[in-house]
Amino acid sequence: MPGGFAGRLLRIDLTGGTGRVERLEEGFLRRYLGGGLLGVYYLLRETPPGLDPYDPRAPLIIATSAMNGTAMSGANRYSVVAKSPLTLAFGESEAGGFWGPALKQAGYDAILITGKAERPVVLVVYEGGWELRDGRQYWGREAAEVDERLKDDLAEPRAVVLQTGIAGENRVRFAALVNNCKHFHGRCGLGAVMASKNLKAVVAVGKGRVVPAEPELARRAQRHFNSVYDRRSDTMHLYGTARGVKNLQRDGILPTYNFRTGVFDQFENITGQRMAETILTRRGTCYACAVACKREVAVPELGVVPKYGGPEYESIAALGSLNAVGDLKKIALANQLCAKYVLDSISTGAVIAFAIEAYERGLLTEADTDGLKLRFGDPDVVVRLIELIAHRRGIGALLADGVARAAKRLGPAAERIALHVRGQELPMHEPRGKKSLALAYATSPTGADHMEAPHDPLFEGFFPGKHALAPLGLIEPVAMLDFSPRKVKAFAYAQKLWSFYNIIGMCCFVGVPIGSLDLHTMEDYLRGVTGWDISLWELCKAAERSSALFRIYNHREGRGTACDDLPPRMFEPIESGPLKGERIDPVLFRERLRDYYAIMGWDPATGLPTRATLNDLDIDWAAQWL
Repeated sequence: MPGGFAGRLLRIDLTGGTGRVERLEEGFLRRYLGGGLLGVYYLLRETPPGLDPYDPRAPLIIATSAMNGTAMSGANRYSVVAKSPLTLAFGESEAGGFWGPALKQAGYDAILITGKAERPVVLVVYEGGWELRDGRQYWGREAAEVDERLKDDLAEPRAVVLQTGIAGENRVRFAALVNNCKHFHGRCGLGAVMASKNLKAVVAVGKGRVVPAEPELARRAQRHFNSVYDRRSDTMHLYGTARGVKNLQRDGILPTYNFRTGVFDQFENITGQRMAETILTRRGTCYACAVACKREVAVPELGVVPKYGGPEYESIAALGSLNAVGDLKKIALANQLCAKYVLDSISTGAVIAFAIEAYERGLLTEADTDGLKLRFGDPDVVVRLIELIAHRRGIGALLADGVARAAKRLGPAAERIALHVRGQELPMHEPRGKKSLALAYATSPTGADHMEAPHDPLFEGFFPGKHALAPLGLIEPVAMLDFSPRKVKAFAYAQKLWSFYNIIGMCCFVGVPIGSLDLHTMEDYLRGVTGWDISLWELCKAAERSSALFRIYNHREGRGTACDDLPPRMFEPIESGPLKGERIDPVLFRERLRDYYAIMGWDPATGLPTRATLNDLDIDWAAQWL
């Protein structure tokens, strides 16, 4: 077995309370590697079309990759895969933290869970074995209490808890999963899938070592990264992901008032810099990572504690500027409530902004909200609605199904202000100002997703000389507002990078172009870990393989090319700010979609991979669903 891999998948049937270990062959691992690519293989091969996400037969797949548990910064990410209850399409969400490395150190590459337990259970996975424990005492508890009680009950200091929360138990369609109370699988509602199986948590207890196949090659790559990375000057370390608030405001693309505008008059109150000056207590980190970009905050007067970490950019914008809230302390409280109940903060903030605008337009009334007046700029409205959503009480029962379903119930006027793709709410980045995001959001298999590729400001820095993405052949600058075929090429090529980062478990805040780990060093490190002579070309092919399989799965489930669209607001002009009047032209958008299909090796008419493409990618077995 190659270094970095255990070569073992743990298959658990909760209905029967049984499990078995399956061997993963080297050729299979080299082709499917890990993360979402490994997950979609099992989702396609082992489920019939149209299976309900909450059906006991529907699998929940947790997949690591070769580098999990090794010493390189950023090599700690892993994926959870299932059919999404939010989109009824491919569902995947990645997280960092410590859980993925712990599973690898316990001797497993992945877990595939089916069935439904008769009563709530906890799955404990440890070196050489596993067990199901009674989980009834943890059901209905807030995340911090579950995390602490499980660790105490197991009396195992190395235990890392991955759990669903109260929101998942109540089948909120955007319920999340979290490890260590602060590392989230936020998107796609996978927490509701776990809870539907009466599975409260999966605890990994890892004591083994992940040993590279070629230790010296891996060490050389590690030393090179250490020599070029300077944490003292890294603004990602100093200010976290919210470091970008100022730049987004300057460019007129900070989502505000439910994406009506891209400027917020209180933006200075919600920057990463302001957080560092006020409520930040510590810069947290993930396994073996020098960057330490995580925020840990405290607001004693509001009961906000570091146990739940602190708000990242997406949470700050979704719970803050999108709802015109400029009170950082109240945003931290709202973020902690999302963490307590284990909710996706992006979808939560977006569905609240939708509700407020619907209320402003008379599509929701005080009779619908039990007298609660919904207003932009009121942090207490955000806090109150989070509680209602998590418990599915009052108006929260409507919002807990996401903006697409809520809008459909309220009628056509509401659907025009519902910001989603495939049923998943838009993240906090503006496609009208970063044009490649129009393609990213429309074609993402999981619904609107900002992590499909690096964003347009980075494209402006391409040149023929040495730079981060030159090895991908990106050597000509492309402006942010450019929406020509050149932008399609830049997006499609850069998308391969983000895709194979996912597959191999590398954090994009460590890898280029955001971080300092260059592609050649990462390539060398992966070679050192696995012992394979793996190349950038092979990794790009793995990225294409994952995109093709995601596409085919969604087509099979009836959520394919017809869903490649944007919400109506994106075709309307931005109301104010530096980009006032900017919009996505709908005719041009359709042309660029066809350009993208073609460059991916997909039929421009159907948006599906061709048989030749499937053969090229060694996945001709998937042609049966074309």
